[in-house]
Amino acid sequence: MPKVLISVDMEGVSGIVHSVETNPDRYDYERGRALMTGDVNAVVAGVLEAEPSADIVVVDAHGPFRNVLLEELDQRVRLIRGRPRPGGMLAGLGNDVDAVLFVGYHARAGTGPAVLAHTISGDALGVRLNGREVGEIGLNAALAGQHGAPVVLLSGDDAACAELRELVPEASTVAVKRALGQLAAEVTHPAIARDRLHQGAAHAIARRAQVPPLLIGGPVALEVDLYNPVAVDMATLIPGVERAAGARTVTFTARDVAEAYNVVMLLLHLAQVKNG
Repeated sequence: MPKVLISVDMEGVSGIVHSVETNPDRYDYERGRALMTGDVNAVVAGVLEAEPSADIVVVDAHGPFRNVLLEELDQRVRLIRGRPRPGGMLAGLGNDVDAVLFVGYHARAGTGPAVLAHTISGDALGVRLNGREVGEIGLNAALAGQHGAPVVLLSGDDAACAELRELVPEASTVAVKRALGQLAAEVTHPAIARDRLHQGAAHAIARRAQVPPLLIGGPVALEVDLYNPVAVDMATLIPGVERAAGARTVTFTARDVAEAYNVVMLLLHLAQVKNG
């Protein structure tokens, strides 16, 4: 019985192009939640078509981590929701996970054209592991890789799909929209997108043995460019975090990807304190 982890973000979901559809205090959020849940269900159906005995855990990985409509979610899966929690966007990840799927993911900060591109929050201008620029796709793929789990599928816009293929060329991708800018895309009808997601997930799970995990050995040199200089001042209070040349970059040498991941999350948590 393979164990499958599905991490679902929101910006890369079918049809979504604006923060009014992803932000809980904005007017179109409930519609965004419905689109998100529909995409997840399509992927779940595809996984179970290929592996009827699969043990599937869905991880709500956007914003407050309380977005997927539980009542509308496929009853054959378990859902992880709420924060704070260990593992962040990959809560529930362990050495027993056989495959990871990213649904509704978006490209990293600085990418364009790309719908709602950012890295975790607007507070991060850039994140690098051993000198390589990564966003949420790279960070999460590397964390999964540390546990021996390959990322076999990603859905999102064409920029997000390209980002995963740069890291894991063997992975499958499903582009549910073509980015025209930060807040614009050419989209397909949700029913068509979900059919593609269903087929893509089935294909990805069937060939999971052909996809290697993304492995980044330790120690890991972490660099984070922060938008707010005050956040840099606060970050240097963390043992091991140092200010690099320039006003906005901090560095940290982590034992492994998991430690680097946790430091990134902590740094961006501190960055939310805007005025010290």
